[in-house]
Amino acid sequence: MAAFTSFAPQYSSTSSLQSLVPSLEGTRDHNSWWVRVRSYKSTGQRLHPQNIARGLTIQGAATKPAKSPAEEEWKVKREYLLEKRVRSVEAKEALRLQKENNFVILDVRPEAEFKEAHPPGAINVQIYRLIKEWTAWDIARRAAFAFFGIFAGTEENPEFIPAVEAKLDKNAKIIVACSSGGTMKPSQNLPEGQQSRSLIAAYLLVLNGFTNVFHLEGGLYTWFKEDLPSVSEE
Repeated sequence: MAAFTSFAPQYSSTSSLQSLVPSLEGTRDHNSWWVRVRSYKSTGQRLHPQNIARGLTIQGAATKPAKSPAEEEWKVKREYLLEKRVRSVEAKEALRLQKENNFVILDVRPEAEFKEAHPPGAINVQIYRLIKEWTAWDIARRAAFAFFGIFAGTEENPEFIPAVEAKLDKNAKIIVACSSGGTMKPSQNLPEGQQSRSLIAAYLLVLNGFTNVFHLEGGLYTWFKEDLPSVSEE
């Protein structure tokens, strides 16, 4: 039996599913995406993965959701974040701002990771969640993930902004954090920096009128590595 694992699409989205899973035959117009999976008839030859891929079928029509702001190209997100002067802060600076200037750390990791360990006083609103719906589109996505042995695919959390708004004022001083952090700083290998869940979350926050948004450079990986205060709910 394939091992159960999680899949957190920090650098891709389910909208690019067709390119991730070329074995699923699909045609799509502006209203729907059709996925057909043909039955496989064994002729006695050994079953190779490529044969299974060609033989797997799902029958049905699924309405593909419109592209969301979180699925926008990273270049567009980065330019907007820079335009809105969203600043990155390192872990020790984030701790100081939290203690001395009433900054709030918004942890956008999955709830299970948050409960395992997080900065004291941090608020958790996950930006991605396990796929919950059972529309034809979601069933097709589940099947595509399962083909690669991934049985816990994730999707953008549609309640992210409402959940943040329920906990924080639009003028609250927020430091958005995830595991890796990502970066807006250019480098030789990454001339446009590197996208992450926290940067996607920061982009959504400023799009929705939050005015004091910061980003945790190096992510919570660096926070824990530097042995800064943390608490657990387990």
